[in-house]
Amino acid sequence: MVCRISLKHPSLFGRSEKLDVILDKGVNDSNVVVAFRRPRPEWLSQQSFVIQHSMTPEIAVHGFPADNFTRSGSRGVNLSRLSLGVEINEPTTSKWTSGTSVKFEHIRPVNNDGRSIARDHEGFPLTCSGNLHDNMIILKQESGYADVKDNSFLRVNFQMEQGLPLVPKSLTFNRVKCAVSKGIKLGPTFLVTSLTGGSIVGDMAPYQAFAIGGLGSVRGYGEGAVGSGRLCLIGNCEYTVPLAKNLEGSLFMDCGSDLGSARHVPGNPALRQGKPGFGVGFGYGVHFNTDIGQIRVDYAMNAFSRKTFYFSINTGGAGS
Repeated sequence: MVCRISLKHPSLFGRSEKLDVILDKGVNDSNVVVAFRRPRPEWLSQQSFVIQHSMTPEIAVHGFPADNFTRSGSRGVNLSRLSLGVEINEPTTSKWTSGTSVKFEHIRPVNNDGRSIARDHEGFPLTCSGNLHDNMIILKQESGYADVKDNSFLRVNFQMEQGLPLVPKSLTFNRVKCAVSKGIKLGPTFLVTSLTGGSIVGDMAPYQAFAIGGLGSVRGYGEGAVGSGRLCLIGNCEYTVPLAKNLEGSLFMDCGSDLGSARHVPGNPALRQGKPGFGVGFGYGVHFNTDIGQIRVDYAMNAFSRKTFYFSINTGGAGS
């Protein structure tokens, strides 16, 4: 359960400057975002100054798989993440979106009591520096392409993060992730396939690894229960059939792999937790299209014949 408080000011200094303050609080996590945006003409880049602090359980990489990999349990590692920086969003064209950001991040692993820790319960480091925290300055570039037609769509999203060595002991790395999805209408039915790949080179803390498994990745597995590595490759395929007005049924299959890169993550947490590194999940679901978005109920089974239910709301709309 998540509680959200959102405060907005449409004209902070009387010149249409916008101030947004958002607080999300869950049972074990929290997130605070403060964003200040200056007014700009639509044909110019939109600039924002953003401060964010989050506290989240780190179960995707440091959690342990349970119940034949259908759940991920906590080992008492949480991440306190403070970031501040500038975001620049380029004017949107008919099919392209683009954004650039530069931010400073201070990441501190803590235990369940809120005390800073540098090592996990087995004595392996939780940070790249080996200290109680990591600092990094990140230049991020993100581009998106969407070509939506009556009978098909193509979407591409590309992200690249570059760690810059501008402060002492800051992490220097390059992290790339690309996702491509294609949808085709086959009579009254719809087929969607997607492929996601990622790579990270250079300095790396364990929490930066690509986590594979869970909703939005490989269903039938807990979050990160398939594996976590410097590389990832995830494929999804879903076939949707209309059942009634605003009601659809679907068949799906997901698969994912760390491509043998788990051993290159500092401390090799995936190997120590017995994660397989490759997983396949398949199942079926029903989707209800409503005014607030698409309500989904999925039933998935993993390679160990263990079954999991997922409930989600996709506010992006149906068929995506």
